[in-house]
Amino acid sequence: MRRGGPSVLGIVLAGGEGKRLMPLTADRAKPAVTFGGTYRLVDFVLSNLVNGDILRICVLTQYKSHSLDRHITTTWRMSSLLGNYVTPVPAQQRLGPRWYLGSADAILQSLNLVHDEQPDHVAVFGADHVYRMDPRQMLAQHIESGAGVTVAGIRVPRTESSSFGVITPRADGRTVKSFLEKPADPPGLPGDPDCVFASMGNYVFTTKALIEALQRDAEDGDSAHDMGGSILPQLTERGEAALYDFGSNHVPGETTRDQGYWRDVGTLDAYYDAHMDLIAERPAFNLYNRDWPIYTHSGQLSPARFNAGGIAGESIISAGCLIRGQVTRSVLSPGVVVDPGAVVQGSVLHDNVHIGRGAVVRAAVLDKNVVVPPGATIGVNPERDAELYTVSKAGVIALGKGQRVR
Repeated sequence: MRRGGPSVLGIVLAGGEGKRLMPLTADRAKPAVTFGGTYRLVDFVLSNLVNGDILRICVLTQYKSHSLDRHITTTWRMSSLLGNYVTPVPAQQRLGPRWYLGSADAILQSLNLVHDEQPDHVAVFGADHVYRMDPRQMLAQHIESGAGVTVAGIRVPRTESSSFGVITPRADGRTVKSFLEKPADPPGLPGDPDCVFASMGNYVFTTKALIEALQRDAEDGDSAHDMGGSILPQLTERGEAALYDFGSNHVPGETTRDQGYWRDVGTLDAYYDAHMDLIAERPAFNLYNRDWPIYTHSGQLSPARFNAGGIAGESIISAGCLIRGQVTRSVLSPGVVVDPGAVVQGSVLHDNVHIGRGAVVRAAVLDKNVVVPPGATIGVNPERDAELYTVSKAGVIALGKGQRVR
């Protein structure tokens, strides 16, 4: 935070495997997966923290972290003159020859970072969600409440509760009464019985409360050592947990349509649907908000070019693309080539994908460097696609990095 305000250290949890997003995570950590053409998923949380004046940030990594580490170190360069930084922190095995047992254990093994900075508060945020949020507003409520931890919650339909950690508030609307991990039949909210508060995986801790909770958790041999499944229930039982309603958060430049937008893109279907949210005339999530920008660096490329009658509609076309075919309702990352006669519909194409002459690609996610040969089809023959490629529950076809198209 700025001089004169409370000191806050940001810790971003970016060590998960991302198994449900395979094959996009076969060669990289989930927070390093491309999103929206030019961004990485980690850019969203880092942009929120930096826009909110949290300028000292540690990103805890573990699995297949090279791509993520490289992106952070080359993109997120803060002012060393002012002592600000965004730094990747790999698993260091400080407590013995073992990897992280869970997200709480990841922070426990990295407490040297907290001791070095000695912040008043620690903001622990997840790394793989798409949203805008001003963390200063959550911090202000946390300080006012005197809670040990404040967790951000978003209202979701009660029917979706089995996909989230569910927070039940007390009558005051803020103190956490209970925290249930993916319950099948949780109680609805007072006055809104068809909804529950789902945990967003974002927490603000008073530093003392965080350290003490981690130490108690480390001594519990039956613990899963997870922030949501272990630390939050522990502090809830002690009456030290508070709820922050994400619906009350506002950022500059937001629209009535994208205010309160938050998506967990942990599955192929969720990842695909979030991309479709970007391309409408009035997008559900607006990438073009200059008052609260999402930062990234996509390299030095020439502008996109359209030749030989190439056209694109309701799409995002990144720099360096060459469009000589037809593209509709799609998101194209830098360097994509679509040859004459090729058709791309409702698809997400990562860096340097090449769609050959006369090929057809529909409802697909193609990772970087995939080459679709001339005349080949993806998304036309469901039975054949299911035999050759990964197909999601909703029918989205996904090909991994450089995967061969047959």
